Amino acid sequence: MNWPTVIYSEEIVREGFGIADPKIPLSARVELIEALSATGLKRISVGAFVSPRYVPQMAVFEELLRSFRPVPGVSYLTFAHTAKARKIAAQFSPPLTVEDELCTLFVDICDVHQRRNVNRSIEQAMQAWPETIADAKARGITQARVAIYSAWGSNFLGKFSQEYRLSMLARQIDLLRAAGLEVAEIGLHDSQSWCLPHEMEQDLQEIKRRWPQVRQFHLHMHDARGMALPSLYAALRTLDASDTVLVDGTLGGLGGGQYCGNGMASGMVATEDFLHMLEGMGIPTGVDMDKLVECVWLLERLLGVTAFGHVSKAGPRPQAGAFYDPNLPAVESLKAARHFKHGPAAYEGEGYSPWKLPITGPWFQGTDPRRNS
Repeated sequence: MNWPTVIYSEEIVREGFGIADPKIPLSARVELIEALSATGLKRISVGAFVSPRYVPQMAVFEELLRSFRPVPGVSYLTFAHTAKARKIAAQFSPPLTVEDELCTLFVDICDVHQRRNVNRSIEQAMQAWPETIADAKARGITQARVAIYSAWGSNFLGKFSQEYRLSMLARQIDLLRAAGLEVAEIGLHDSQSWCLPHEMEQDLQEIKRRWPQVRQFHLHMHDARGMALPSLYAALRTLDASDTVLVDGTLGGLGGGQYCGNGMASGMVATEDFLHMLEGMGIPTGVDMDKLVECVWLLERLLGVTAFGHVSKAGPRPQAGAFYDPNLPAVESLKAARHFKHGPAAYEGEGYSPWKLPITGPWFQGTDPRRNS
């Protein structure tokens, strides 16, 4: 297949801990960041410079930046959405990675969520765009990115049309181009979990038709209704090798926004599920899936919750040399299912075997004609 280049950004420390109990100790975040840094992940979002009044979980963010040990080759990122946040981020670089700056315009196209999330209306957000552009130009920035949040619909206002979505992108793009800035990236954020796969396909097709010069896309998909992974697959099928897509997701699929009405049920695409899919599609990730699963289990212990993802529960698709034992006992619990990693110890004292004779035969002894080499 003619797949796009995929860049993956791990968001669990911001998205997951950002909605967890604020009293979870700082050491838990440090432990998880350092474990994630050993998996092969190259981009890890570690938090945001935001008011603790709105996100009390980020009150210790600056202390966190002084506490973990960065690994060379890993980018540690923050959501620097204001000039003040960008200035503070620069003071913490390293360990933060401050990437080449683009002039960034964005807006939540659900006015209710816009107000709940950042305490200002769509109109107020748009009124700030000229100043953002002027500041970028004064600093010699020549490229820009645009984005819409709650792109496909709202739990407060209902479904949004493609015409409305693209009109809100066009307002940003037209303003930037009129100022002489090149739009290099378009972002679609499903803040309230309304996207469906066919809408993702239709929207990307139309975006590429209207703005063919844009070859980079940013997809941030919440998953309250289980459509994040199929929608991302639709995006991969629609884009091609000339495109680059930055995908955000979270370990275990945990995370979400406080102000969309779904809380932790929002979730996101699960890192382990998405990367497992990429590997199966022939898109290399460079990530050690075994270590990633261990990180999910660590996360569950730290937060005291069960992750939403699937690969951490059933394991990756077993490969030759690691196929399941035909005579393993009946497996019913999530604990027993961990035999994919823990072996027989996972089901000791739990499974039962109703068969009178061992299961044997040529089908699982290397001569099964149905197997692909």
